[in-house]
Amino acid sequence: MKSLKILWRAVADELSAICHTSATRDYQTVSSRIENEGLSFLTITLPAFAKDFERSLDTGLVDSSYFYGFHRSKGPLPTFLEGFLSQVFDSSSGHLLDDPDIESIFSIRQLTTMFGKILLPCSDARNEAAILQYIKCEQEIVDSAVLIPGKSKQDFSRIADLLFTDVFAELENRLNEEVLVPRHGPGATADKLRGNSKFQQREWPSRLEKLFPFGEYAVPSWRFYKEVVKDVNFLEPGQERPVKVVLVPKTLKTPRIIAIEPTCMQYMQQALSNDLSCLLESDRIGRNTRPNIIAGQIGFSDQMPNRHMAREGSRNGKFATLDLSEASDRVSKGHVSDLTLNWPLLQEALMVTRSEKALVDGFGVIPLVKYASMGSALCFPVEAMVFLTVVYFGIEQELKRPLTRRDVKSLAGSVRVFGDDIIVPENYVRNVIDALELFGFKININKSFWNGKFRESCGGDYYSGQDVTTVKVRRVFPSSRNDVEEVQSLVALRNLFYTNGLWKTARHLDKIIGKVLPYYPVIEPTSPLLGRHSFLPYQGERDCPRLHRPLVRGYIAVSKPPRSTVDGYGALLKFFLKQGDEPFADEKHLQRQGRPSVVDIKLRWMTPF
Repeated sequence: MKSLKILWRAVADELSAICHTSATRDYQTVSSRIENEGLSFLTITLPAFAKDFERSLDTGLVDSSYFYGFHRSKGPLPTFLEGFLSQVFDSSSGHLLDDPDIESIFSIRQLTTMFGKILLPCSDARNEAAILQYIKCEQEIVDSAVLIPGKSKQDFSRIADLLFTDVFAELENRLNEEVLVPRHGPGATADKLRGNSKFQQREWPSRLEKLFPFGEYAVPSWRFYKEVVKDVNFLEPGQERPVKVVLVPKTLKTPRIIAIEPTCMQYMQQALSNDLSCLLESDRIGRNTRPNIIAGQIGFSDQMPNRHMAREGSRNGKFATLDLSEASDRVSKGHVSDLTLNWPLLQEALMVTRSEKALVDGFGVIPLVKYASMGSALCFPVEAMVFLTVVYFGIEQELKRPLTRRDVKSLAGSVRVFGDDIIVPENYVRNVIDALELFGFKININKSFWNGKFRESCGGDYYSGQDVTTVKVRRVFPSSRNDVEEVQSLVALRNLFYTNGLWKTARHLDKIIGKVLPYYPVIEPTSPLLGRHSFLPYQGERDCPRLHRPLVRGYIAVSKPPRSTVDGYGALLKFFLKQGDEPFADEKHLQRQGRPSVVDIKLRWMTPF
């Protein structure tokens, strides 16, 4: 904790010099409150301060209810960070200045958001509260489904057809032709199969058989079917293995809830997800390459369009950025049924690859009303389609007439969905929010902006067209080279501070890193070594005797996949599933596979670029 407090001071000193103020009293406040409140002051209290600051930017006024828990001596501004705040807001009235200092806006956000995303386990009480909210969310989904008018559901289905007819038609063609290619993900599974053992599955839900027969998708060819099927347990709906709900670190305030899927379900989810995601992002669809009318309006692989739109919205107020709470968990199976109402084959495919039960610690096995939690390969593409449909439902309410293809095309570049980050034209925002709430979704008001000049989307934060995105600490500092992930995170943190212009802070971190890594060279960002990024050129220490290129001595993270052997039909299946992709990089992939359980740091001579 001491190292984090010292880092806060280093950043504060550098930013106060840039903004021509002093942070001495601010550091005294931080030091005193850490002593009394512990790490939660940095990870919970300061990020809450940041949210109130951003809300003040949006409304143009410091409200008396903002900055709770921080002392005010006189006037509306808290004394904490007052030297920075007074360059953004009027000290006597609390109103936003006509020309607020951008550097001060960045500084306040940097000093208050820096530790908000640090990966630390939550307290037991916060974990229990997260699980209770997960259960409560299920009931709220049921209640909201009852409240949605029948006419609204019909309009939702009609708009979905308008948006996705070409995508759905192409996907149904591929389902009929049985050309979807399943995949195994690298992560954990509910049945605890790992690595190459996933290619020798022994469980298969019977409801998958109609669309995705085991003999077609889980073995190399039907000639192996008789040999394998005698050892396969075909599960009836009541026997299916539930997803396992687990908590993973997100912030110290609340954990992230994910659901670990059974191998067989994840396997076929990947088959649908890969094609569906590609089609949704494509400019043209099908054999006749018909233009995709939603091209550019849904994203999965590139966050930059969202960031560019957020920057533009902060400059001219044209776009609103919306964020949803519990986004994945509030997409219900009813939403998906209405989305695909006129596409029975696709609807069946989406439903049979959906897990229907969850094992929740303290609650046992519960039936699921939500379509899928994070952990399902179909979670993100399905929620994106639902959110985009609801967005256009809201736009239609504003237009007071049915939408047309021309309307949708005209909004290209003005509407975009990436996960739960939604961007819409500012003049439609009220109707879109009403529509989202009508269909049971919750707006995260602390992360949604449309009034002032502040916008955020997909990790990019902007004020009046200026980038005010902050650098965040992701892990605690390492105590030795054995703390590999912490070492990697610290080096990445240093380089982010450097590229963001906080060079004194970067030098402060260089001293800390130098105690852990005796060899710490200047490198290019493309180098695999753990080293310093610099605008100055690297200096080669010797030449490679074979390739005659410069080498430097430094540390590199190395790992080896765990031992996991596969042969017979499983090895052949793995070969066939890779056809059309890059060749196997590891010639021992049939002996080792999966995420490494151990990562080490080794000293090597390597290229600095």
